[in-house]
Amino acid sequence: MRQRIKHLPVYQIDPDEILLDDSNLPSFNTQQFEGRIERPISKATFYLLGIIFFLVCLIFVGKVGQLQIINGSVLAKRSVNNSLRQIPIFAQRGLITDRNDVELVWNTPDRSYIDKTGFGHLLGYISYPTEKEMASDKLFPNELVGRDGAEKVFGQQLQGENGIKIEEVNAAGQIESDSVLRPPKTGANLVLAIDSRIQAEMAKAIENLVDQGTFQAGAGVMMDIKTGELLVLTSFPEYDPEVLSRGNDRTKINSYLSDGRQFFLNRAIDGLYTPGSIIKPIIALGALTEGVIAPETKILSTGSISIPNPYDPKQSSVFKDWRANGWVNIREALAVSSDVYFYEVGGGYQNQRGLGIAKIDQYARMFGLGQPTGIDFLTEEIGVIPTPEWKAKVFNGEPWRLGDTYHTAIGQYGFQVTPMQMVRAVAGVASSGHLVTPTVLKAKPDDPPPVETIITGVNTKNYTIVREGMRMGVTAGLSRSLDFSELKIAVKTGTAELGTLKKYVNSWITGFFPYDSPRYAFAIVMEKGSRDNLIGASVVMRQTLDWIIANAPEYLTGK
Repeated sequence: MRQRIKHLPVYQIDPDEILLDDSNLPSFNTQQFEGRIERPISKATFYLLGIIFFLVCLIFVGKVGQLQIINGSVLAKRSVNNSLRQIPIFAQRGLITDRNDVELVWNTPDRSYIDKTGFGHLLGYISYPTEKEMASDKLFPNELVGRDGAEKVFGQQLQGENGIKIEEVNAAGQIESDSVLRPPKTGANLVLAIDSRIQAEMAKAIENLVDQGTFQAGAGVMMDIKTGELLVLTSFPEYDPEVLSRGNDRTKINSYLSDGRQFFLNRAIDGLYTPGSIIKPIIALGALTEGVIAPETKILSTGSISIPNPYDPKQSSVFKDWRANGWVNIREALAVSSDVYFYEVGGGYQNQRGLGIAKIDQYARMFGLGQPTGIDFLTEEIGVIPTPEWKAKVFNGEPWRLGDTYHTAIGQYGFQVTPMQMVRAVAGVASSGHLVTPTVLKAKPDDPPPVETIITGVNTKNYTIVREGMRMGVTAGLSRSLDFSELKIAVKTGTAELGTLKKYVNSWITGFFPYDSPRYAFAIVMEKGSRDNLIGASVVMRQTLDWIIANAPEYLTGK
């Protein structure tokens, strides 16, 4: 059965509908391009963009060509092998000069030092840091460190401030380029109070005595009484600073270490010595001040005194003088160094009252013994003043005896001092009680006054009496070899016996000059010589003063 097909209606399209896109209807959003006819991009735009892209590509290709073709191999290798590193620029250490601008230490590819005897311990030396120092102090392996003497004490001042630079280094360790980031600052120069001329002369005289086999070692100090400036600070034997700084002469360095004379000991500051008779001026001041004696009190020395032996009253303990000096007062006792006189004024004898060990200790400490001098250097020994407490501690509770006081009064027994302490003490006697603090640095015009301690309770007249006794030692006593026509000096010598057999002695000389206007004090010790020696520390001072009189007259007036 055939189905009947229903036909849909047919509509005609009006011309207006065909041209509808030619204009926008009111409801179209022209901002969204509704109802607008799409127009093609112009050819000029394509041409402009093409030109721009062509130029960019041309520049890019050119740069790539330069990097890859022209410099390609060089830059490739450099980029692979090179690295940047930050390198310290080590500051040069400051120079060290003496008071007259004579160079004592200066800079070379290795640090250099004055080539004269007597400066080793004063100047010290340098070396590279240890692994421990590099770890704890952040030091560089090639950085120089002061190890002794002025190089160490004033190391921070001399060191300066390191700089920094950046280096570009290839794999072979070759520097391709560098740039200084921060320049180094050279260390400050150091001016010492030392007069290198006098130091060299005194050191040479000490060395000559040692080389002759007369003594084992020696040390000398000379100080300005008013300022505390040290004109001489020398010790022998000594090391060579350049040998230790360079570190390549192992034979020489090993000889320093193996020699029993202690090459690294600065005897002027750290050497402890029995003083002997050089403490007698201090004992004399104590006895005069405490009224134990009057200036004209005479005591007879027949060569010895005897007292009952505490262990056997039937026996006597004999205390000898170095000779029978007859009747002497305090000035004469100092001039001839009578032991009997100082036994009696120190410990008492028969009708003569003694100062006593407590007062001996008191006056010794008043003049700086048994304590630091305060010198601006390395550590210093403080020594020993024998006392009952000291003896009980050292000798397992043994009691103090009168004989111990006798021996202490002449600078024996357990008495120990340093040359630095003694030069300061002698300066105190010369200046009527002004104890200045020693310094190795030369004072600057704007520096504060020197630090000093004023000794109180001692009459000026008593100082004069003691100084007259020391002067008499030169004019009529034991030190007549130092009686110069050009220069008046005052001295006190001492010979300290060593050991129980007393086969060896230390020879001392202390004093000051000019006598009428004291300005310079000195102390010299010659260590461990034969008791039969006819020469000693006085010879060293004689040679030194001979040179001063002939070559440095500025020291003769005390101005």
